[in-house]
Amino acid sequence: MATLPRAAAAAAPSPAAALLPLPRAAPLLAGRAAARSAARRLRARGTRAPPLAAARRGWGGVSPRAVLDLPRRREAAEKPAQKAADLNEILSERGACGVGFVANLKNEPSFNIVRDALVALGCMEHRGGCGADNDSGDGSGLMSGIPWDLFNDWAKKQGLAPLDRTNTGVGMVFLPQDENSMEEAKAVVAKVFTDEGLEVLGWRTVPFNVSVVGRYAKETMPNIQQIFVKVAKEDNADDIERELYICRKLIERATKSASWADELYFCSLSSRTIVYKGMLRSEILGQFYLDLQNELYKSPFAIYHRRYSTNTSPRWPLAQPMRLLGHNGEINTIQGNLNWMRSREATLQSPVWRGREHEIRPFGDPKASDSANLDSTAELLLRSGRSPAEAMMILVPEAYKNHPTLSIKYPEVIDFYDYYKGQMEAWDGPALLLFSDGRTVGACLDRNGLRPARYWRTSDDFVYVASEVGVIPMDESKVVMKGRLGPGMMITVDLQTGQVLENTEVKKSVASANPYGSWLQQSTRSIKPVNFQSSVAMDNETVLRHQQAFGYSSEDVQMVIETMASQGKEPTFCMGDDIPLAVLSQKPHMLFDYFKQRFAQVTNPAIDPLREGLVMSLEVNIGKRRNILEVGPENADQVTLSSPVLNEGELESLLNDSKLKPKVLSTYFDIRKGLDGSLDKAIKVLCDEADAAVRNGSQLLVLSDRSEALEPTRPAIPILLAVGAIHQHLIQNGLRMSASIVADTAQCFSTHQFACLIGYGASAICPYLALETCRQWRLSNKTVNLMRNGKMPTVTIEQAQRNFIKAVKSGLLKILSKMGISLLSSYCGAQIFEIYGLGQEVVDLAFCGSVSKIGGLTLDELGRETLSFWVKAFSEDTAKRLENFGFIQSRPGGEYHANNPEMSKLLHKAVREKSDNAYTVYQQHLASRPVNVLRDLLELKSDRAPIPIGKVEPATSIVERFCTGGMSLGAISRETHEAIAIAMNRIGGKSNSGEGDVEDGYSPTLPHLKGLQNGDTATSHDGGTGASPISSIKHAGGPWELGLSETHQTLIQNGLRERVVLRVDGGFRSGLDVLMAAAMGADEYGFGSVAMIATGCVMARICHTNNCPVGVASQREELRARFPGVPGDLVNYFLFVAEEVRATLAQLGFEKLDDIIGRTDILKAKHVSLAKTQHIDLKYLLSSAGLPKWSSSQIRSQDVHSNGPVLDETILADPDISDAIENEKEVSKTFQIYNVDRAVCGRVAGVIAKKYGDTGFAGQLNITFTGSAGQSFGCFLTPGMNIRLVGEANDYVGKGMAGGELVVVPVEKTGFVPEDAAIVFVRGKTGERFAVRNSLGQAVVEGTGDHCCEYMTGGCVVVLGKVGRNVAAGMTGGLAYILDEDDTLVPKVNKEIVKMQRVNAPAGQMQLKGLIEAYVEKTGSEKGATILREWEAYLPLFWQLVPPSEEDSPEACAEFERVLAKQATTVQSAK
Repeated sequence: MATLPRAAAAAAPSPAAALLPLPRAAPLLAGRAAARSAARRLRARGTRAPPLAAARRGWGGVSPRAVLDLPRRREAAEKPAQKAADLNEILSERGACGVGFVANLKNEPSFNIVRDALVALGCMEHRGGCGADNDSGDGSGLMSGIPWDLFNDWAKKQGLAPLDRTNTGVGMVFLPQDENSMEEAKAVVAKVFTDEGLEVLGWRTVPFNVSVVGRYAKETMPNIQQIFVKVAKEDNADDIERELYICRKLIERATKSASWADELYFCSLSSRTIVYKGMLRSEILGQFYLDLQNELYKSPFAIYHRRYSTNTSPRWPLAQPMRLLGHNGEINTIQGNLNWMRSREATLQSPVWRGREHEIRPFGDPKASDSANLDSTAELLLRSGRSPAEAMMILVPEAYKNHPTLSIKYPEVIDFYDYYKGQMEAWDGPALLLFSDGRTVGACLDRNGLRPARYWRTSDDFVYVASEVGVIPMDESKVVMKGRLGPGMMITVDLQTGQVLENTEVKKSVASANPYGSWLQQSTRSIKPVNFQSSVAMDNETVLRHQQAFGYSSEDVQMVIETMASQGKEPTFCMGDDIPLAVLSQKPHMLFDYFKQRFAQVTNPAIDPLREGLVMSLEVNIGKRRNILEVGPENADQVTLSSPVLNEGELESLLNDSKLKPKVLSTYFDIRKGLDGSLDKAIKVLCDEADAAVRNGSQLLVLSDRSEALEPTRPAIPILLAVGAIHQHLIQNGLRMSASIVADTAQCFSTHQFACLIGYGASAICPYLALETCRQWRLSNKTVNLMRNGKMPTVTIEQAQRNFIKAVKSGLLKILSKMGISLLSSYCGAQIFEIYGLGQEVVDLAFCGSVSKIGGLTLDELGRETLSFWVKAFSEDTAKRLENFGFIQSRPGGEYHANNPEMSKLLHKAVREKSDNAYTVYQQHLASRPVNVLRDLLELKSDRAPIPIGKVEPATSIVERFCTGGMSLGAISRETHEAIAIAMNRIGGKSNSGEGDVEDGYSPTLPHLKGLQNGDTATSHDGGTGASPISSIKHAGGPWELGLSETHQTLIQNGLRERVVLRVDGGFRSGLDVLMAAAMGADEYGFGSVAMIATGCVMARICHTNNCPVGVASQREELRARFPGVPGDLVNYFLFVAEEVRATLAQLGFEKLDDIIGRTDILKAKHVSLAKTQHIDLKYLLSSAGLPKWSSSQIRSQDVHSNGPVLDETILADPDISDAIENEKEVSKTFQIYNVDRAVCGRVAGVIAKKYGDTGFAGQLNITFTGSAGQSFGCFLTPGMNIRLVGEANDYVGKGMAGGELVVVPVEKTGFVPEDAAIVFVRGKTGERFAVRNSLGQAVVEGTGDHCCEYMTGGCVVVLGKVGRNVAAGMTGGLAYILDEDDTLVPKVNKEIVKMQRVNAPAGQMQLKGLIEAYVEKTGSEKGATILREWEAYLPLFWQLVPPSEEDSPEACAEFERVLAKQATTVQSAK
């Protein structure tokens, strides 16, 4: 066995080494700044980079721009107990990145392909993340075919025979750092291969240049070697890949218990592909791996990837590409996907595995990233005989429902998706996926299209896909095809045949392989809607008793259920939740209240369920999910539900389905022998019953708390506990895929409760008591009278129930959309919640894998809380009406609310009288309150001696750290915004009021606002009021103490704390809150509700009604006139808080806030007796990861980081342009632009607007750019800016335009028809959401993606070509004209608001023709010119989309003159 000595790896490249032939235009370690400055120097000199021939001296640190500046020149291609997934582990690894591929259609390996991929990767650096050392990337990598010439050259030098390309597998292996551990690992690896009958040919140490690696990456850098094995026992190429896959799985098993197990990782093990990757920045990858500089490294394709991890701890193995995929995005349903994959392990079988399925388990790893797990599932499908395209269609299906094109032209594709919908839950979330098995290369996009992807093909048979255009220098005359991947679309390149298949071609070929449609017809049933009951099932007293027993309050019935029944939508309330966490409360809570919904991260956009609901679905399949590795009609043997919310009749239909063999399990526990242990025992019995039922063939378990009569000693098990426990039990026993769980329960009535049950495993819910409550409400005398008197809309008893279910369904869509999830089937079992207040015993039993950081209730304590509801139904003195717990509205005797009328009165007295004594009384009120938040369980203690208060930093310094929370313009009145903004300006704090719209100069005359002083500034506003759904107010987000501690400690651990100012807000009311937050790591402190209280709010809690009695949260003029606040009141409040901070610091012995920030050692747990449990664990809050190297003041005062030199600076530095701006002249200039130039013109527009306002500039800047523009090109343009781009652009062209003109045209002499290309804006097609929220702009384009004109409020859009789905959703103003040449537009338009009509009004015809004429003049569009030449033929093919606000406009109203005359007559007669 030949092995290279390790020393070779560290050697720097020798001068004789064959290096990548590119210009050396920047220093060796050039980063982003060097890239920009290199291009800037070239621009300044007015020169281009040296040609390729003159610059073959090495890859070095070539800057992206220097490479892109080259003229394009391509040389010819050269010749078994299972465990649920743990959210803690999953959350630590998410990513969003830049990706792409290059492929040769003739399958000819070439070094140029590798070079191009590295060039493109270098231009993706801005899409990646970087460590605290500025040098360790989140990860970058390259997948290619195996470079046999390179490896044979190595083999020859080692005295080995040439490698057999058909039977040799190559493994790229990360090995342990420690030499002894590395040798151990290599020995185990070699033994597994040998035991499997494979011959180990040798190990090769991969040569690299360690000097380019960042410090953090170097600390964790593995030993990197390649292993070569001969697979002699298999001849079939697929069997060889399968054998290598089995070997890798066996190696993972064999090393599982080794101390170095986590350090051994196969980047790839294949006879076709190899992956070079690492914790490196993109421009470093080619310098680090010397193989990638060697001209012997040839491949017919290359996939490249730059990782942006949305957490802060990247690792070498998590760089991408993975073994099959390069993934830009996030899988939001990952915990559910992992649980379901674990559940499948017992049932997955295929003849291709020859009975060895048990050796390739497990199929997922919670410690790996979401991308790695998606990759491993795709790889399993691939190795089991599926094609890459089919695997992607199964895992990441498009939004195929209500899809006009698919339903008309490709019904077999819909059948394919419908078939697999019941087999595999979608891996849901924003995703651009590139994939290759060495024979096919392809790319696909998620159903929402939330990641950009462009592709193009050249006449010399190359295909490119990339996250951005402009990443590779391109000879445009050779480009024969351009396109973009829209939502759910796919493109594949077959390297063996040279075929390029676009979207529907790929899908049709996959879907036609089996008769999915006939299988569905044969086996799949759907539950038909069943009428709602038209009479009550219980008398009033029985209903009341049930409501009491199951934990309902009068608020739940009146504010939630009855509102939903009458209005068909979720109830809203004023924002802010100020009651104690359920675990801290002295009142009993339902189990659901211990769960908080998680929502989408920064890089992960939420979905708009209102206007983009076409990508969402609440459908769910019931029944056994069989072996997904085999296809056949039996897999379709399931029941389809259109939604998870069932009425009693629909549940009955399910129970009558004999194929499902339903089993009803009663969910009660017996307390006759005592409470302790009873709940635990009942859950175990329930799980055993479920287990037995499933083993006996039941495919449907119905967990029911329905009973003929309630018994005092048999309380109901919390239904969420029962569902979760059975779900987990079946997963652990390999039975979960065999049956569905349905809850028939009285305990579910709010959207959050439905979401919890589904999130922990229920497929459907019948909320029988909520429906009975709807019926009882409708038949009550009170409701009947209100309807009779016209004080409430009339609804029937059936309509009331239908409304309730409608509200639940829309609420569920909102909850899914907050997390960026489209499909309820993927949300099922995904556990997208955090738990606050349940102990590990409860979590392990029913919610395994969910995070519960502070511990809490035991099972017995939970049983006791359940019983406290139950006994209310049987007490002698049972009230004749439901109790009001006061969870929503504050009331005497109800739950404690931190913002209460007494508190607001005391605060008003203190700030208005500027009275220290009154503030002390306010402090005492806060100190004597019940335990409300986690920090109430802590106190401040110091071993230092107190110091005189005179030595403590002044209040004026402390208040500069104060901020007000984000309050939108419409949530509170103009007077409140202005008072808050002025107060914050006076104290030097920060105001986020009015979404940051605080003006910089003096305020205008403000007669309506009292207490103004010189230097005050103000905000402007308009809008509605502060309302939010009750379920969102109560059940989303978590305590800031935990979020702050996690953020501070994670940043410290990763060396990033000095980079970030940490600001925290939420329920701040006193100096003590500030000190607690400081000790946990916060630098700045936000005050929200209390700032409004200080300015006059009396906590009437009717903000959502626009009826605020003191004009704080109302837009009504007469109420705003009552506003009592002045800025001085808020200033007084903040000074009181600051003085409280000073006094406490003196008592603790510290001179300034800086001294305690991050000092968790001064926090001590209080001895507090809680009503529910003594098992709260505060270790998480009290732990310390160390202190920052800088003080908080140094962190806050550091210079804001720059983006390095940017193109706008070059433009503004041009003397002609600066003269034109200064003296309002006209100037014309041309600049080169690259994809790394982002938001170009934004700063230029800012300079003009700052000097002249939005419309005051009388000069004119005519600026032409040539090349590929980066994101947000032409953003924020102002009048007087005429911008022209000759080339192409990336996302968000013209974002936030306030005026000016923006024209984008392709370069001359293209090899394709521009009108067919994905050039954003004007002469070409645009992507998704074109003209979203357009309010004034006029645009002409030649095609758009989905959601065109969404939320448009004004302006005019003309589309001279095809559009995607969902046109004009939410469009309330402006007009759109769309050319419909093939009669396909009608089903694509969202007609909720707009109406479609032909262009009949003369003024509309003139508007349309005038815009096209101007367009042709600016762009030279051939399509536009043809339309104008044949105007009479084309005009009837245009549709005009008209919202109600434009119906009577001259452009939309054909009889405008007659309407105008009629109106005039009416006015005249009225006189």
